[in-house]
Amino acid sequence: MIRELFGAEIKAVNLGSKDFADDLALQGVATINLSWKPAARGDKQLLEAVDALTRDDVDAANQEALRRINAAQPYLIGVGRALDTLPGMSQDTILHAGPPITWERMCGPLRGAIIGGLLFEGRTHTAEEAETLAASGTIEFSPCHEHDAVGPMAGVITPSMPVFILENRNGGNRSYATMNEGLGKVLRFGAYGEEVLERLRWMRDVLAPAVSKALALSDGIDLKALIAQALHMGDEVHNRNRAATSLFIREILPYLLQADIPDAERIAVVEFINSNDHFFLNLSMPCSKAMLDVAGGIEKSTVVTCMCRNGTDFGIRVAGLGNRWFTGPAEEVKGLLFPGFTDADKNPDMGDSSITETAGLGGFAMAASIAIVQFVGGTPADAIRYSEKMYTITTGESQSFSIPVLGFRGNPTGIDVRKVVAQDTLPQINTGIASREAGVGQVGAGLVNPPWECFHDAMLALADVYGNAQGR
Repeated sequence: MIRELFGAEIKAVNLGSKDFADDLALQGVATINLSWKPAARGDKQLLEAVDALTRDDVDAANQEALRRINAAQPYLIGVGRALDTLPGMSQDTILHAGPPITWERMCGPLRGAIIGGLLFEGRTHTAEEAETLAASGTIEFSPCHEHDAVGPMAGVITPSMPVFILENRNGGNRSYATMNEGLGKVLRFGAYGEEVLERLRWMRDVLAPAVSKALALSDGIDLKALIAQALHMGDEVHNRNRAATSLFIREILPYLLQADIPDAERIAVVEFINSNDHFFLNLSMPCSKAMLDVAGGIEKSTVVTCMCRNGTDFGIRVAGLGNRWFTGPAEEVKGLLFPGFTDADKNPDMGDSSITETAGLGGFAMAASIAIVQFVGGTPADAIRYSEKMYTITTGESQSFSIPVLGFRGNPTGIDVRKVVAQDTLPQINTGIASREAGVGQVGAGLVNPPWECFHDAMLALADVYGNAQGR
C-alpha cells in the first residue's frame, strides 16, 4: 500500500506560508495554495474583543446607524464665511485635515497651506513671519471634523474663507467645506505664492457671492440624488468627479443666469467651475460627512463614522465612541506618478477626502468607475474586486447609491470595526498623492489602506466600554 501510494502522482494542498507551495512547485508537484491567515492577526485579546461584541444588541445598533446614513438627505443650501458659519471658529483658529496635530509634527504641504492661510488672512506679510506666528502658540490648530467640516489634502480653512453650507433635511445636522481651487499650484497642496493668494481672493470676492446668490433662488440642491446619477455615469466622486461636476453645472446654471451678477463675473464663474473636474469633490465630501455624522453617538455601534489623515497620522472615529480619535501612522500611497517624480517625492497619505470611502463612495465604489484605474493604477478587474471585497467589512448596502456593473447592487456602506479586525481586511481608499515639498502640488494618484493600529485600538476600546454580556 505504501509503495502504491508513493508510486502515484502526488498532489498537495498547502495551508499557511506560500513558501512551502513554491518549494513543491519547483519539484514539479501539483499544489493548491490556500490563502489563509488567522483571524484578527492571531491576536488573542482582539479575538476576545470581537467575540464579546458579537451580539444581537450590537448588530441592532449597527443597523440603526445604517438606517440613519441611508435616510440622510444632504442639500447644498448656501455659502458663508467660515468665521460666521463654522461652530467654534475664531479669528485665531485654523482648521486642517485629519486628526489633531501640532505644528512641530506637521508635514511640508500642511505647513505650507497654513503659511498661505496666514498670508491670505493678512496676519503676516512674509512666509517667514507666518512660520514664526504658526509656531508661537497664538494660532489654534484644530481638525476640520471637530467643526462639522471637511477639507481635501491639507484641508486648511481660515476665518475669512468661503465655505459651502449643507443641511441634512432628514436629521437637521449641517456640514461644511471650502470651495475647490482647481489643479496646479493650490493651497491644499501647500502652495502659497501670489498666484495662489490671488485665486483665493477671487474665490472669496467673486465666486462665493455668485454661487450664494444663485443658491438663494433655489430650494437647495439635492446632492445625494446628484451623486447617485454620477455613479451611473462613471464617477466614484473621490478621484473622479467629471460627471458630478457637469451635473452640478446643469443644476446651478439656471439660477446663475437669473441672479443679479455682472455678466463678466457670471462668465468667469461658469468657466472656472467648468474647467475644474474636481469642483464637485468639495461637495461630495461634506455630503458624505452630513450622512455619517447622524450615526455618531449610537451606543454599542461599531460603525466607523470618519476616516481622515493629515499627512502624518491617520485617524478614525466610531459611532459608539463619539468624538474619540484612534490614530496610526499615515501610510504611503502606491500608484501612478506624474512624469518626472519618484517615490522619494511622495508625502504620506493626507486629506479628509477619505470621508467618501467611509460613506461607501470613492474606493468602495470603484466598480462604478472602471476608468479610474487609468488614474490610480490597476486593472478593470481590480476595480470590481475592490468594491466586492468591501461588502465583507460593511454593515449593509446603500439604498441611494448603486453600482451598475454589480447588477445595481447598493454600495457597501457602514464599515464595521468588528469585521475589519476579524477578517484583517482594511478599507480601500483611492486618493491623490501630494509632494513632500510644500507648494509643488499633486505628483500622482493611487491606492492606500488605513493603518491597522486605528482599528486595533478602536476594537479594544469598544470592548472595554460595551464588552459585558448585557443585551445578549
